[in-house]
Amino acid sequence: MLELYEGALDVPAILKRWYEEESESNYGAFIPFVGTVREEGGIDGLSFDIYEPILTSWFEAWQKKAKESDALLKMAHSKGDVPVHQSSYIAAVFSPKRRVALEMIEAFVEDFKASAPIWKYDLVDGKRIYAKERSTAIKGSGILA
Repeated sequence: MLELYEGALDVPAILKRWYEEESESNYGAFIPFVGTVREEGGIDGLSFDIYEPILTSWFEAWQKKAKESDALLKMAHSKGDVPVHQSSYIAAVFSPKRRVALEMIEAFVEDFKASAPIWKYDLVDGKRIYAKERSTAIKGSGILA
């Protein structure tokens, strides 16, 4: 399940809902990862643009991988502005086995960072400035790829 929200994520509500949705699915492990906007470089927050068709396709490929291990992935991400100390990203793996969930959440989060079509902007004094140093080029993208 891929969820996109305007602004900061309500972490307790999302995690509670996901837990309740899967409470009778007989998963032995529920491993969440929560990404929070750090205060650095004088920013007031981050802003996110998302290319949803590619993100959806990328996430569906990961869901297939998860299903092969009898696991389930869920992800939520912010669009637009997120102030510092607020969450912009939540990922979770549900799995019958702890080891599968631990390994999958690490691989998923790392691949998300490298491959997701999400562009970051610093929020400084009410302005949105492309955050080149906080952005990761997507593998295989660009005119020289």
